[in-house]
Amino acid sequence: MPSHDVVELILRDHRRMEDLFRTMRNVEADRATALAEFANLLIAHASAEEDKVYPALRRYKNVDGDDVDHSVHEHEEGNEALLALLEVEDTASQEWEDKLEELVTAVDHHVDEEERTLLDDARENVADDRRAQLGTAFREARARYLETDCGSVENVRKLVAGQ
Repeated sequence: MPSHDVVELILRDHRRMEDLFRTMRNVEADRATALAEFANLLIAHASAEEDKVYPALRRYKNVDGDDVDHSVHEHEEGNEALLALLEVEDTASQEWEDKLEELVTAVDHHVDEEERTLLDDARENVADDRRAQLGTAFREARARYLETDCGSVENVRKLVAGQ
């Protein structure tokens, strides 16, 4: 039975992103395909968090609203780093390697902080049934974004321009 717990679903996406980073760092791999999956996942994941999870967490007094704001800011930084990588055409170039490392740094930093602050707070303060409800809402929103090719360079440009 798949987990409905929003914390578990978010962690599962984080681990998939780390797998994709490993693939993108591998010169033998199909980096363009891995980047396309990563871009869609990152945008769908962050957008679903901002739509469904973060507003709910803000309502808990033991969840720090500043942590939520900080996470949104880090999503914006991740989007900018993603766009910079998407705009590099040659996946075998040094520029691609450099932009990939900037993206890895931005996303890893955010994942680490989010797991230590918001997700730990959610585990401690949000009841299991509420985490399951949030998990369902997160999963549905994420799926809707994935259907729209949300990680395309055109869409990421729009997101960055509108931040």
